[in-house]
Amino acid sequence: MIRDCSRFTHSRWFVLALCVALGGIVLLAGWLGGQLVSGLIGLGVMTCFGLFLTLAGRSETIRGLRGDGRDERFALMDIKATAITGHVLIIAVVIGFLVEVARGHSGSPFTWLGAIAGLTYVLAVAYFRWRG
Repeated sequence: MIRDCSRFTHSRWFVLALCVALGGIVLLAGWLGGQLVSGLIGLGVMTCFGLFLTLAGRSETIRGLRGDGRDERFALMDIKATAITGHVLIIAVVIGFLVEVARGHSGSPFTWLGAIAGLTYVLAVAYFRWRG
């Protein structure tokens, strides 16, 4: 059973299905918020991105992003790329917080995002230290 699930999630069609599903959620959120056009644009963007990744061909980079060409080397690249993304996002959250405070606002929602990021980092370090 687990092997069958892994085969599906590493299929090139899984990415398209996931993108369309996420686009559907964006559409629903837009519709509920009275912004149907924004929701339709979000669905279109997500569907086009999913189609691009699904039909992009045999490029090693695309196959790695899609999941059907992953190996140990790509897994290491993924970990490094995720770490860089996390650093950039945390810097953006801190800058956003500082700008909001400088404008005389509370700093929200950047306060919560920074707190969640910091707590997640501390818990992850503790977990890997305990496990490791």
